[in-house]
Amino acid sequence: MPLAQQRCVACSGDEPALTQPEIERMLPQVPEWQLVTVGNVPRLRRTFRVDDFVAALAFAQKVGELAEAEGHHPVLRTEWGKVRVEWWTHKIKGLHNNDFVMAAKIDALAG
Repeated sequence: MPLAQQRCVACSGDEPALTQPEIERMLPQVPEWQLVTVGNVPRLRRTFRVDDFVAALAFAQKVGELAEAEGHHPVLRTEWGKVRVEWWTHKIKGLHNNDFVMAAKIDALAG
């Protein structure tokens, strides 16, 4: 099933983070996202460009509503003309399938 059609599953913290080979296999499914490392924790990051600050706020709101519906929440940075979204799973200090699912859902949301 395509990532954008999957649902997030509750993460208890007992699951292992995705391995580097698993991450590399999943990255092509969200090609606009960058793999970055912050404090030794891998994250998915993408900056979405919009027309102005009002559009950035509106997009951030849509991302927030989707995140709340899925029970998995990103870091959002809203600026004039852009919104940066970062995904990782805090409980496992790494990437989980949920992070890739949400990246794909946000891609679909952005059109």
